[in-house]
Amino acid sequence: MTGKQGHAFQHRSTKESSLKDNSLPAPWIKRDLRTTPRKLLVFLSIADLLSAVSYSYGVWTIFDGDSLACTVQGAISTFANTSSFFWTVAIAIYLYIFIVKSSQRLADSLVLYFHLISWGVPLGITVAALCLHKIGYDASEVSVGWCWVSIKAKDHVLWMLLTGKIWEFLAYVMLPVFYLLIKHHIHRAHAALSEYRPILASSPMSNSLTSMADRKLTLIPVIFIFLRIWSTVRFVLMLADSPARQHPVLVTLHGIGNTLQGAANCIMFVLCTQPVRARLANLLCCRGQSRAQGAESQRNGGEDPPSHVEDNGTRRYLDEE
Repeated sequence: MTGKQGHAFQHRSTKESSLKDNSLPAPWIKRDLRTTPRKLLVFLSIADLLSAVSYSYGVWTIFDGDSLACTVQGAISTFANTSSFFWTVAIAIYLYIFIVKSSQRLADSLVLYFHLISWGVPLGITVAALCLHKIGYDASEVSVGWCWVSIKAKDHVLWMLLTGKIWEFLAYVMLPVFYLLIKHHIHRAHAALSEYRPILASSPMSNSLTSMADRKLTLIPVIFIFLRIWSTVRFVLMLADSPARQHPVLVTLHGIGNTLQGAANCIMFVLCTQPVRARLANLLCCRGQSRAQGAESQRNGGEDPPSHVEDNGTRRYLDEE
């Protein structure tokens, strides 16, 4: 093999090896997860996943009373659900400080406190409720089959507040406030850009980014409140001792809303994020191309496929990596 042939073979082998390695999602997922907001989303997703799994188990299991399985399921759902409220508000606080206050250092310095509060407070509340035997069967008074605070406890209303409702009420208030402040700041920044650089501000790219940010900042609190409001309505009806809390439609909306919070966050923060969608599309293109190259190589008797088969999408993907 001559020097030129050896160099060409090595170059082709290196390129194909890069294509195979980059066809896996790990590199760009790891890189994207290095950003603090996405790390916070991961922690929120963990809490939502635990909550959804525990709720689903409670829905499909028939509890007759305060059994061990009921207590364990109620403890996990209490911890995860309360933690989800804290992480949802923590992300709003982080974005507010990062965008409005323009202080990434201050925002990043709060991450440790977010962990201590978002994991520690729910854990402390759950342990206290377990030790005082407050977690148990609630006869679906304010749930959809799963266990939560035992309806037999004399102070069950207080513990329902401590193990979820009071944090839910605070989230209803804090999320719209923070996201409205962020929206207002973005609109002011865009207006200032229009004044000093009208051509740049009026460009399609600038308007598209502003419009997308505006829609997201509006939908995040709206979707959260829409999914969670049904459990709040049932709680208020329970306080009023109204039989309407057991209405089938209200119960169904309650069950759907409490278990779909994680899916809603995935759609809002992942699938509605253009860079993530582009990377997923490139990932699918790369994998499809790898299969096509493998099939062509088999048809050609194991010969290396020509390197010019890379399309523009794959080349951009490899260049980004």
